[in-house]
Amino acid sequence: MPRPTVATSLSAKLLLLTILFVLLAEVLIYAPSIARFRMSYLEERLAAAHIAALSVEAAPDLMVTKELQAKLLAYTGTHVIDLIQPGARVYMLSRPMPPQADAVYDLRGTGMGMQFVDAGNALWLALEGALGGAVEPQRNRVIRVIDRSPNDPAQRVEVTMDERPLIDAMLDFSRRILAVSVAISLIAAILVYVTLHALLVRPMRRLTAEVVAFRRDPDGAPPLVPGTRADEIGVAERELAAMQGTVRAALRQRERLATLGTAVAKINHDLRGILSTASLLSERLTESADPEVRRVTPRLVASLDRAVELCSQTLSFTRDGVLPLSPAPTDLRRLVEEVGAEVLATARPDGGRVEADWVNEVPAGTLAQVDAAQLGRALVNLGRNAVQAGADRVRISIQAEPANRLTLTVADNGPGLAPRARENLFQPFAGSARAGGVGLGLAIAREVLRAHGGELRLVESDAAGTAFALDIPQCNADTGAVAVAAHKSFVSH
Repeated sequence: MPRPTVATSLSAKLLLLTILFVLLAEVLIYAPSIARFRMSYLEERLAAAHIAALSVEAAPDLMVTKELQAKLLAYTGTHVIDLIQPGARVYMLSRPMPPQADAVYDLRGTGMGMQFVDAGNALWLALEGALGGAVEPQRNRVIRVIDRSPNDPAQRVEVTMDERPLIDAMLDFSRRILAVSVAISLIAAILVYVTLHALLVRPMRRLTAEVVAFRRDPDGAPPLVPGTRADEIGVAERELAAMQGTVRAALRQRERLATLGTAVAKINHDLRGILSTASLLSERLTESADPEVRRVTPRLVASLDRAVELCSQTLSFTRDGVLPLSPAPTDLRRLVEEVGAEVLATARPDGGRVEADWVNEVPAGTLAQVDAAQLGRALVNLGRNAVQAGADRVRISIQAEPANRLTLTVADNGPGLAPRARENLFQPFAGSARAGGVGLGLAIAREVLRAHGGELRLVESDAAGTAFALDIPQCNADTGAVAVAAHKSFVSH
């Protein structure tokens, strides 16, 4: 598995995201900051204008010389200063030819929202001027500002001033904010990167390397030694170590079971041949002149037949693996009839023939897209379980389901399943639906149904009988006439 590059690594993404998030936070902080800076700048001009206007009160006859007036206006950076005191008394300083105001800003009662708008408009005009999209008067407007005096709220100050110095101060403040923001983001990103790299990235790389090594060689990879951390990384390390131990134990157990299964399959193969020979020889005992020998011979033959069946089922179960299916349109009624003939030919435990009614309620012409041999094998297992458990009537019915599915129901009137059989119904070798069985018939039948994309499930089981449902795919008929495909004869294994 290729290692991630520097650009695609978790560390690089973490560093980049930290820088972006810090810059985003600074942008959100910048908006109220620049609005507050503009207000502070104007308040300083108004406070200075208030002090300058008070010189009128100290001048003889309330008249200030032109030279002093020019100095005061230059000091405050204004063209006109009006100080309105209580009682409508006005002190005024003005240049000889003051310019006309392009905009008026009354700061009395101005909310934060309007401060944002005014600051944004000022910066937008500055941006237009920098890009050459605005004419000179728009870039250097003359504004009139009105507010209560910061020195005495009872007095009102009105000033006419150039906006360009204000914009230059705002731009200089913005540049300082940008420099501080970049520095803070880089410092924060480096600190966060170093911290999270030590706390998260390095442990995650270690865990990833352990997983990759374990996937490549579960037995050869060294076991993970979890640390003493109590956080989520520590929990992940301990759980991974426990999982590795469990998987290694399961793999070793699987190898032993595979070896054992191979040995059992060989033994069963040889045992099946021995039992078949014994069965053939036992049939000659029926010709014995001894009445007692002739009486017990059917039981002996039936026992040998059951032993051969057990060997056959065990071999089939260990050999099958993934069932090879060859689905084709199959006439279900005909298939059920052939299954019934084989089930009724089954010998009872005492050696006698089965006496039971096989009721086929599947309508003629019902087609299913199945492997006839494998589905017949599953039906044979269900039918044999029923008749060998004591049922004298087995009924097979069918019902159409949505999404082109069919449900076959195999119901009998036997004594029902024992509690132990219900608990381990589909577990091979864990229980059986009939006395003397080993629990392979239902397990094999379920594998057949699942290989078809369906399911085998127990519908009910009580003193009145047992019913199983088989979910199978329906045959899709072409538009127009439906041609019945040639039926594949099944071979029961």
